[in-house]
Amino acid sequence: MSAEIVSIENFYKELKSEWIKKPRNLKKCGQILDKLKIALTKLSYLPTGDLKSSKHELILARDVLEIAVEYSVANKDIPAFERYMSQLKCYYYDYKQEIGESENMYKLLGLNLLYLLSVIRVSEFHTELELLSAEVIQKNQYIRPILALEQYIMEGRYNKIFQAKNSAPSEIYNYFMDTLLDTVRDEIGACIEKSYEKISPKEAARRLNLKSVDEVRAIGQKRNWLLSSDGIYNFIDKTAKPKEILPTIELAEQAIFYARELEMIV
Repeated sequence: MSAEIVSIENFYKELKSEWIKKPRNLKKCGQILDKLKIALTKLSYLPTGDLKSSKHELILARDVLEIAVEYSVANKDIPAFERYMSQLKCYYYDYKQEIGESENMYKLLGLNLLYLLSVIRVSEFHTELELLSAEVIQKNQYIRPILALEQYIMEGRYNKIFQAKNSAPSEIYNYFMDTLLDTVRDEIGACIEKSYEKISPKEAARRLNLKSVDEVRAIGQKRNWLLSSDGIYNFIDKTAKPKEILPTIELAEQAIFYARELEMIV
């Protein structure tokens, strides 16, 4: 075994030891990861004549990246999450035959699906979904709940999404679940603006599935809602031109006339 592999193994053992601690020292985990990233550049990443050695290197690199993905989420570093996840998928798909499936594979693939859903990157979500078998999509404990969330969004069943927050497949999913809830609340907020002329903060809190009026005020400020002196949100734009009244009777008569003319032609 080369000196590089021994060095990487030692760093990985140190990283894993720190990662499983409660509470985690994210700063120290980040420092170890920085050392590992430099060390991993010395690996070939490609199977060589020594299949046993190649497999060991690939598994080691994959295991490091799995922790790196979770670390980036815990550290709320989304660009790093995307980079690590992109690298990790090579080991999950391209090297699957050589090294087999990781026990964390579907947990992290589900995490990536939830991320894409939370930022409304729907086309990429479906592209990733197509890489999975029908059985995994329908039965896997990490993938199936994320697919259900997408279905709830498509159907507008937002209450189901709020309920799902308490039954996330893994603790590491919570950050992106919160992001998804914020996205859903933005969508509900846009619907409120179009559906109501005015609404009380208490009713808005109920619609947005929020516990306090202060949380509603934060969303109201973000969306530039007008709070009147009587404590009610008003959505009527007084500067907007009044809607023109459609001449419904004239339009109906014209449609009947065209229908008769068409019938005569036929």
